[in-house]
Amino acid sequence: MPPRRRPTTVERAFVYLLFAIVIGVALWVPIYNRVEPVLFGIPFFHWFQFLWIVAAALSTAVAYKLGI
Repeated sequence: MPPRRRPTTVERAFVYLLFAIVIGVALWVPIYNRVEPVLFGIPFFHWFQFLWIVAAALSTAVAYKLGI
């Protein structure tokens, strides 16, 4: 198994910014505290939170791939 390369400062900054955005939007409830638009009968509040779970998982996958 080859030795792992160390992530660069730019890669670390990118991942930290990505995590900050994901956490910031999740904590800033007024931007998604509404009913409209409805998607397949599901209010915006609920489907946005499900979408944000996927976004958090993708950002974690990016961090893992970059080795951070």
